[in-house]
Amino acid sequence: QVQLVESGGGLVQAGGSLRLSCIVSGRTFSNYVMGWFRQAPGKEREFVAGISWNSGTTSHAQSVKGRFTISRDSAKNTVFLQMNSLKPEDTAVYYCAAKLVFRGLQDATSYDYWGQGTQVTVSS
Repeated sequence: QVQLVESGGGLVQAGGSLRLSCIVSGRTFSNYVMGWFRQAPGKEREFVAGISWNSGTTSHAQSVKGRFTISRDSAKNTVFLQMNSLKPEDTAVYYCAAKLVFRGLQDATSYDYWGQGTQVTVSS
């Protein structure tokens, strides 16, 4: 079983920055493709960013490209989401997720394990 625990959310003004972290335990971290998703009230969960096993490939949603960056540190079993130039529309609960297969990186239904989420609120 894989456990994922997110942290780093909070309240920030528009234009500010936050860095989310997700610590993975229970299995070999380097085996897993990692993704960040978010869900705003009344909306479906959407893909934010994903990263391959060895960090060789990353993908970011168009809405966050150039502002958010996903990375991973295998020594710390942690995946990060650096969020800069935050906007009120970035307000959501942010989830990290893990799976073994790279295909379907942006497809939430393809992920096997999820964290509990961390709230990000951006005020205008």
